[in-house]
Amino acid sequence: MAEGTRNTGRGKQKTIVVPDMGRLQPQARELEEAVLGALMLEKDAYSIISEILKPECFYEKAHEMIYAAIVDLAISQRPVDMLTVTEQLKKRGELDQVGGPFYISQLTSKVASSAHIEYHARIIAQKYLARELISFTAMIQGKAFDETIDVEDLMQEAEGKLFEISQRNVKKDVTQINPVIKDAMEMLQKAANQKEGLSGIRSGFNGLDKITSGWQNSDLIIIAARPAMGKTAFVLSMAKNMAVNHNTPVALFSLEMSNVQLVNRLIVNVCEIPGEKIKSGRLESYEWEQLDFKIKELYDAPIYVDDTPSLSVFELRTKARRLVREHGIRCIIIDYLQLMNASGMNFGSREQEVSTISRSLKGLAKELNIPIIALSQLNRGVESRQGAEGKRPQLADLRESGAIEQDADMVCFIHRPEYYKITEDERGNSLIGLAEIIIAKHRNGATGDVRLRFKSDFAKFMNIDEDMAVKEFSSNMNDGLDSMASMPPIPPAGADFLSQGSSNEVPF
Repeated sequence: MAEGTRNTGRGKQKTIVVPDMGRLQPQARELEEAVLGALMLEKDAYSIISEILKPECFYEKAHEMIYAAIVDLAISQRPVDMLTVTEQLKKRGELDQVGGPFYISQLTSKVASSAHIEYHARIIAQKYLARELISFTAMIQGKAFDETIDVEDLMQEAEGKLFEISQRNVKKDVTQINPVIKDAMEMLQKAANQKEGLSGIRSGFNGLDKITSGWQNSDLIIIAARPAMGKTAFVLSMAKNMAVNHNTPVALFSLEMSNVQLVNRLIVNVCEIPGEKIKSGRLESYEWEQLDFKIKELYDAPIYVDDTPSLSVFELRTKARRLVREHGIRCIIIDYLQLMNASGMNFGSREQEVSTISRSLKGLAKELNIPIIALSQLNRGVESRQGAEGKRPQLADLRESGAIEQDADMVCFIHRPEYYKITEDERGNSLIGLAEIIIAKHRNGATGDVRLRFKSDFAKFMNIDEDMAVKEFSSNMNDGLDSMASMPPIPPAGADFLSQGSSNEVPF
């Protein structure tokens, strides 16, 4: 850009910015010729740069056609040289467009060795990426001047297109196994030093942690259930366990509830005061005391909440990176997956969009190296099935996309038989107040079922043994109070023992 000045008519000058004219797009024509020539001279050259370059990376159209012909030959495992490339271009009807056999022979004559072909290929790829960004920004700039386009929609589109460009060009080099073995041994040692032998992040639910060894870094965990099964209550109970009991920083993205509604649910969970009373504020005096005492657990807890509605996967990516960088977040919870979108990208169906979202969440978990837990809805297939076993959810019940099952490292279902009026199991044991966490898929471990206690009044999940301990403590407290009530009254200090009761004997 160039700067200039103009007179405003009042003796003042205003600086204006004039776009530079005559600029060429980023390109490396000589390097393109060198790479194509090397490919036709060295038989192993293509294997070196095949993951770096695509035909569209070449600026010259003729070079793009020649490279496409080389790709065709390599895929069909035929030799790549001046003669075979010429023949392939003839088959494609493009030989004259690239300059004929003479131009192809010129390419090979300009190269002495393919020693630096990888370095040259990376420069060509960089130039292509720069051109992509120029085209992208020009398109966004043009739309930004169009006042009929909503700015929020444009921002979503810009984010989506930029994500597409970055995904197309992000490549990860292979790693020799030694450092990976070192990382694995460090994780093993860390797990061995833990009393419970957990290598991941504790959920606070003992049976679940025993099967999973804790939520593992880079895993995508899907927790699915039908409405009213307590999905949100489950992850809130888990977030409280992580953040309050184990001081693990957690981020919770709620697309369904506002921040205040979410925190109210947490207060109900922690303080064990019915949700109706929290909403109305009609608390008894002892409940106010209970609230004041127990709510202290939530103060300064490393829980970060975001209630952005219709959150896009691209917004999530930006926010998650910042949360990990600034607050050391070690787990992300999303409530829930079907409310997310992938704005800025075009899809033929909602199923394709959900597939992109689940794939992106898995990629984000790997990038940040933390577990991401996403809630998901189930379809209505559960409701149409009969019997106790028929009501148990299955992997086929995952709503809107089979890709969710494929991308997830673990799929868990929440099942409460009581909801379907099933109050006893086949052995006659009561199922009232019980919830099953069904681990239906576990890529790196065992599957199984875990039973938890569900307190509907407080929207709270807890370990069964923990609930029994609380009941036993309450029972002992009540027994103690009853026995104290049945004891004779204690005489006031300094009372005359001779005057008490009907006996006149002096007690020893």
